[in-house]
Amino acid sequence: MNKIPLLIATAALVAAGCSEPTAVAPAADPVVDKNTITFPAGSSQLESLRAQSIEMQPVPSIRLNGRLTWNEDSTVRVFTPFAGRVERILVQPGQTVTQGQPLAVIASPDFGQAQADARRAESDHALAEKNLARMRELEQHGVAAKKELQAAEAEAARSKAEYDRNRARLKLYGNGRGDVDQTYTLVSPIAGTVVERNINPGQELRPDQMIANAPPLFVVTNPATLWAVFDASERDLAMLRIGKRIQVSTPAYRDERFPARVEAIADFLDPATRTLKVRTRIDNPSRKLKGEMFVTAEAESDGDQELLVPTRAVYFQAERHYLFIETGQGRYERREVKIGDVRGDQIEILLGLQERESVVVEGSLMLQQVMTPRRVQK
Repeated sequence: MNKIPLLIATAALVAAGCSEPTAVAPAADPVVDKNTITFPAGSSQLESLRAQSIEMQPVPSIRLNGRLTWNEDSTVRVFTPFAGRVERILVQPGQTVTQGQPLAVIASPDFGQAQADARRAESDHALAEKNLARMRELEQHGVAAKKELQAAEAEAARSKAEYDRNRARLKLYGNGRGDVDQTYTLVSPIAGTVVERNINPGQELRPDQMIANAPPLFVVTNPATLWAVFDASERDLAMLRIGKRIQVSTPAYRDERFPARVEAIADFLDPATRTLKVRTRIDNPSRKLKGEMFVTAEAESDGDQELLVPTRAVYFQAERHYLFIETGQGRYERREVKIGDVRGDQIEILLGLQERESVVVEGSLMLQQVMTPRRVQK
């Protein structure tokens, strides 16, 4: 009889051991309120998130590609003002010339006509002066009328003006002599170096060659200063301004930098390439740099700074860019931002982010999935 209570106790223990363990309550879901996500303490999802404090960084320098051209302020393209035939060529490319030095001799009937007009104007003026002197003498003796003297004075003044005009015309073209030889001498308007020659002996020339886009007969320039013309994009404009100093390099002199100064920035973009022209001036006293060289410019920022975040922290949705900010323990805020340039694995943030805010750099897509569909807190 004493064994019955023992069996009952044993059966109770066996039944208790075979029963199922007590169920553990599931972890609470994150709460989404508008653009904010709050995770409960101890949530396993927090282990896949990592935030990083963002600091201001100096804006890196920009690089521009371009080429060297002649300084147009000290360059002249020489054309002939008269039709004719080339008789002699007096200079060759690479030769240094002075201002007014002859470049070529052209046999020109048109220039001979100008010489003849000047000679005729000189003769007419001399005759008018003699006639005026005679009329003054006759008027003093009462032989000539006053109006005849006035007509002689008017004719002398007209002939003097015509004579001065023709003489100034010949002087303008470098020949103030009074002889008529039909020979026009093409001279250099400036001192410099002949860098181009497009003329041959016996060649027939016309004064309308410049209008027909024909090459100039000679190009004379002073290569002591050059222009460097670069192609810049829209995003480079913030780093460029008139007067900015830049460093120019060329493959010909890899270890040497040439200082330059920005003189002009185009007011429009090329619609095909979406670039604009930036012109700089380079001093070239040693003549090491040559026209049409390819060059590269490096322009540093003027102390500007920017906010950069890893590209994986930003995602694109519905034509907008977003990132997540850690605003507290287990609390994250989605924020719309405006992006700028991409620099390697980082992207510039123009609007929507402040310095020293903690940006989620790992797990931002998971946070976006949590927000979609959005669970509104009751």
